Amino acid sequence: MSSVKDHCGIFGIFNASDAARRAYYGLHALQHRGQESAGIVTSTFDEQRGQPVMPVYKDFGLVLDVFDDNSLFEERLMGDSAIGHTRYSTSGSADNRMNIQPFVVHYHDGNIALAHNGNLSNAREIRKAFSDRGTLFQTTSDSELILHLIAQSRREQQLDQIIDALTQIEGAFSLVLLTDDRLIAVRDPNGFRPLALGRIDDPHREGTTYCVASETCAFDILNAEYVRDVAPGEVLIIDRESAKTGDFTSVQLAQRHGVSQCIFEYVYFSRPDSKIFGEMVDKVRRKIGKQMAHESPVPSVPEGEKKPIVISVPDSSNTAALGFTTECQKLGHECRYEIGLIRNHYVGRTFIAPGQDRREMKVRSKYNTVEGVLRDRTVVVVDDSIVRGTTARQLVQMLHDAGAKEVHLRIASPAVISPCFYGMDFPSTDELLANQFDDVEEMTNWLGVASLAYLSTDGLMKAVHAANESERGYCNACFTANYPVPVEMGVKKEENEWTQSANAGQ
Repeated sequence: MSSVKDHCGIFGIFNASDAARRAYYGLHALQHRGQESAGIVTSTFDEQRGQPVMPVYKDFGLVLDVFDDNSLFEERLMGDSAIGHTRYSTSGSADNRMNIQPFVVHYHDGNIALAHNGNLSNAREIRKAFSDRGTLFQTTSDSELILHLIAQSRREQQLDQIIDALTQIEGAFSLVLLTDDRLIAVRDPNGFRPLALGRIDDPHREGTTYCVASETCAFDILNAEYVRDVAPGEVLIIDRESAKTGDFTSVQLAQRHGVSQCIFEYVYFSRPDSKIFGEMVDKVRRKIGKQMAHESPVPSVPEGEKKPIVISVPDSSNTAALGFTTECQKLGHECRYEIGLIRNHYVGRTFIAPGQDRREMKVRSKYNTVEGVLRDRTVVVVDDSIVRGTTARQLVQMLHDAGAKEVHLRIASPAVISPCFYGMDFPSTDELLANQFDDVEEMTNWLGVASLAYLSTDGLMKAVHAANESERGYCNACFTANYPVPVEMGVKKEENEWTQSANAGQ
C-alpha cells in the first residue's frame, strides 16, 4: 500500500567481454528500483581519433524498452567496462532529459562517468558556492555537483581529485564511477544505500571480471559470485592490475556520523532474493513478520466461525505475511495464509484514467481481489507500510466489496512520520497519514478497517538485528525523525528541485 519509491539502481562491470550487454542484464534485475529512465555508458579506445572515448545511450522508459535495438550493443556501446543506471524521479524532474544518468564528461584529465543512488544533504550549500563562482549547470541534479567538484579539484592525479570531491559531500551516495582505466565503487560513510561487489570467471578475459550493484539479484542473472559489500565510507578502485591479482586499492572516507544503513531497504525497497547490508532480505522480512505476530496477532473469532485468513499486498509484503502467519500459528492463533489479492505487473506509472476516479482506477488496475477466498471471511491484511493511506483505503474497500466479513490491517513497520532526505521519495510531513490524525483509532475509522496495528520501532529494530547480527547501525528517521546526518529541514522539496525532488541520484 506504500507509494514510496526508491530512486535508482546502479551497476558497474570491469574487464568483461560484452560489458554493455551484461550491464543491460544487471539493470534489468534492478528495474524495481527505478522505472522512468535507464542508461549505460562504456569505456573504449577510438582508433580513428587515437584516444579513449565513452559512448553512452540513455532514454526515458524501462530497460527493455530503452535498449530494444541490438545494434546498440554490437556497434555503439563498445568496450570491456561499463556502468548503468535505472531511475525514479519525482514531480518537477521527470521530463528533464538532461537528468537521465549516467552522466559523462570529458575534462582536462580524461573521461569520467558517474551513476548515483541517494541524496546529498549539503547539495544546496555546494551548488550556491558554484553558482557564486559563475559555474554553469546542465542538469537540476545534485549528482552533477560531484563531477564539478572533481573537475575543479586542485589535486594533480585523477584519483586524488575524486577523493577530494568525495570528502566535500554529505548525505547518501552510493556511486559507480568509470574512468578511462578504472571502475570505482563508493559508499557514503553512513552506508545509507546498499552496494555490493561480485566476480565472474570469464574464459574470454585475462584475469577476473568484477561487477558492483545496488543489490545482489543483479549478480544472479549474470551468474556472478557475491564477494562482499562495499563497506560504508569505502572507495573501492578496480583496475587492470587488481583484475589480474584480486588485490584492490581501497580508501576509507572519514566517518563523522557513524553508520546508519537505511532500514527501509529491508522493509520495502529491495527484492527478497537480494542480499543487502550482509543479509538476505527474505530472512529479515520473515523476522519482521514474526515480530509483528508477537505484538499484534490475528484477532480471535467466535467459536464455530471460520478462522481468519492472512493475505499480503503483493509483492513487497509477501514474505512478512508468511512470517506473520507461521508465528501466529506457533503462538496458538488459528489462521492460514491465502492469496486474496492479485497484482497486475504490467501497469505502468503513466496509466491514464479520466476524471476524479483516476486514482481509484489506478489502484483497481494494479490489484484485483479473489472473491472466492475473501467472501464471508475475517481477513487480516499484512502490508509493509502506509504513507499517504489513499491506496490502503481503496484496497480495504475492494476487500469489503469482495465480501470480506471484517478487514484487519497489520503494518510490518512503524508509522511513517517524517520525510526522507537520503534518497527516498517520501511526501512532505503534512501529507503523511500518521500526521493527519490524533491517534490510531481515528486512522482505523478513516481506513475502514476493524483494527489497525503498526509494528513498533523497537520491534522493527529487534527483528532486523535478530536476522542480521552485524553491529552496524540503521537509519530509521522516517519513523522517528532522528536524522543521523544534518539536513536543511526548512527547505521543502518542491521549493528546491535540485536539492531533493529532481535529484538524479533518485
